[in-house]
Amino acid sequence: MDLIIRKFSINDFDSLFSLLSDEDVMRYIEPVFTKEKTEQFLTSAGLSENPLIYAVDNDGRFIGYVIFHPFDEDSIEIGWVLNKKFWGKGYAQKLTEMLVNKTFSLNKDAIIECSADQCVTKHIANKFGFKYLGEFDGLYRFVLR
Repeated sequence: MDLIIRKFSINDFDSLFSLLSDEDVMRYIEPVFTKEKTEQFLTSAGLSENPLIYAVDNDGRFIGYVIFHPFDEDSIEIGWVLNKKFWGKGYAQKLTEMLVNKTFSLNKDAIIECSADQCVTKHIANKFGFKYLGEFDGLYRFVLR
């Protein structure tokens, strides 16, 4: 598993659209994206000066993206959205480890937010020792200090 987290480029549009238009991938996130919404998301969240998301490659192939941005002055929100071909193979766990290490190197707390129905995300949060803080705006929130 050779995972690379990198900045997005405009060349990632087709792969990102394929990911965000997949009903299985988006089940617990939000309705599937149109091409227009994907373009807006890529521009505002991935290609901005201070990105909110970063592309993830495995052996040179786009497999999804990670969320990594300030949550508040003490915390960074982390997360992942992966192509379903890569589910159940340890990628989310490896990415969580990478993101937690990066967060801690910045002397920040790590925050994960997810739908109450996202069992895999909750399992990974628990496995890494995240503490459940409660439900906020319909999302479960976990912190690792």
